[in-house]
Amino acid sequence: MRVTIVGPAWPYRGGIAAFNERLAHQLQSEGHEVQLYTFTLQYPGFLFPGKTQLSAEPAPPDLRIERKLSSVNPFTWVSLGRRIRREAPDLLVLAYWMPFMAPCLGTVGRIAKGNGSTHVIALCHNLIPHESRPFDRLLTKYFIGSVEYVAALSQSVCDDVHQYAPTMPTVASPHPLYDNFGEPMDRAEACSHLGLDESSRFLLFFGLIRDYKGLDLLLEAYAGLVKVFPEVKLIVAGEFYSGEERYHAQATHLGIDDKVIWRTEFVSDHEVRYFFAAADLVVQPYKSATQSGVTQIAYHFQRPMLVTRVGGLPEIVPDGKVGYVVDPNPKDITAALIRFVTEHPDFSSGLASEREKYSWPVFTKNLLSLLDPTKLS
Repeated sequence: MRVTIVGPAWPYRGGIAAFNERLAHQLQSEGHEVQLYTFTLQYPGFLFPGKTQLSAEPAPPDLRIERKLSSVNPFTWVSLGRRIRREAPDLLVLAYWMPFMAPCLGTVGRIAKGNGSTHVIALCHNLIPHESRPFDRLLTKYFIGSVEYVAALSQSVCDDVHQYAPTMPTVASPHPLYDNFGEPMDRAEACSHLGLDESSRFLLFFGLIRDYKGLDLLLEAYAGLVKVFPEVKLIVAGEFYSGEERYHAQATHLGIDDKVIWRTEFVSDHEVRYFFAAADLVVQPYKSATQSGVTQIAYHFQRPMLVTRVGGLPEIVPDGKVGYVVDPNPKDITAALIRFVTEHPDFSSGLASEREKYSWPVFTKNLLSLLDPTKLS
């Protein structure tokens, strides 16, 4: 087929850009022709909490990526929609993750499918945002009205879709492995590269730091852990998108600021593997979630996880098999951390078997099954 993907891609950075590029590579490997259209402007500067939206990595040499869409310029929405309508790909995939993008992506989808031959699938990372804003429901409804099918990364997102469109054909397919950050590596080499003492044990909180990800819960839980095991270190790796002063103040108040290893800058693609290779346990203390790409990086590097019982996380992290699932409160997180450090559990076989579920061929098979009426849910 000829497939067009609209959403973040190089030169933009971040998890969704990496996802779209990896999806394009997989579709190409299966014999499909893929075109990516990405943004000329993704977020206005005043709406972007990080330091830069752009990647320092080189362009993927084997992908067709064109910058054609501004999230705030309706003329580009109409222009790109008309272009895709003329090109008439067999499939248009709209990568969706927040209501702010609903007007531009929804308009592109509405115009593009006017040719009567292009099928439109929404690839939904999230539907209902973690941090709600006025008009979210109205914008989301506009976007859902522009597509024929929805592929979601968790069943909870499919359930959200059916609040807006009860008869919408959907498929839930878990986030595939992020296997584009290099192969697993030696822990000693990773610790040396990061300047860490390999004799220590490390907990890893990884990714962009936003309030819903529960770093405050983890800091309080970690304070309880180090009273029993002061040798365990916590690595916080990722750029602050909110609350930097507040988190440092909390850590200082708890007496752990000097025990936390703060690596709070955006982690480039080639650095990711060092943090996961060094980590003994990846901790995701989220207060709300649908799914998370961090779990799939952990699966790729075969690192056990602690996640909270929110959204779709328990669906992909079986408790006791690849790590722990706990309620999102410091007491339960502390108890699980103490259990991990005390018992030294071996989750390797569980990680190896579970990761097989999250291959890219499985994901594309599920995605394309939406075009087969006999397989629609």
